[in-house]
Amino acid sequence: MIGVEQLRKGVVFVLDNELFRVLDYEHRKMARGSATIRVKIRNLRSGSIIEKTFPNGNRVHDIRLDHAIVQYLYHDDQFYYFMDIETYEQVMLKEEQLGDGINYLIDGLEIKLETFEGEPISIELPTTVDLGVVESEPGFAGDTANAPLKHCTTETGQQVQVPLFVQAGDRIRVNTETGAYVTRV
Repeated sequence: MIGVEQLRKGVVFVLDNELFRVLDYEHRKMARGSATIRVKIRNLRSGSIIEKTFPNGNRVHDIRLDHAIVQYLYHDDQFYYFMDIETYEQVMLKEEQLGDGINYLIDGLEIKLETFEGEPISIELPTTVDLGVVESEPGFAGDTANAPLKHCTTETGQQVQVPLFVQAGDRIRVNTETGAYVTRV
């Protein structure tokens, strides 16, 4: 058990027999009143996101997730399929469980699969992923004041702001935590 004041981004805990991951954390101290902890949390089984406020001093049951290295294979209408690289077993996850992670999944990408008591819960992406640019707005040489950016579409369908020199067919490195362009590869 941990106090709610110890909740931070990424912490996984159990509340009302459901698994939640903290997405955002805010500590509020009111004048002459007790502090409150406001968190934005994602249900790891259903994928729903809710905001919850706890009075200071409440406790929740924190848990540790098991990790395994898996390789992304493919997806169909309902599930995304991964293969454990040690046992070659296939694991299925719903789109709701992956959240924004689906914007970074490319064939053969090795990632960490998080499980709780043998149940696949979610994935942990690497910090950056290299994606191919499928479509890019034209950039003009005269538009160089203040480091301008333009929109491009990656092979996964994600929209990314990139510098003017990036063209369709290039490969770019994207930060999976922020969705921001890092560099051209």
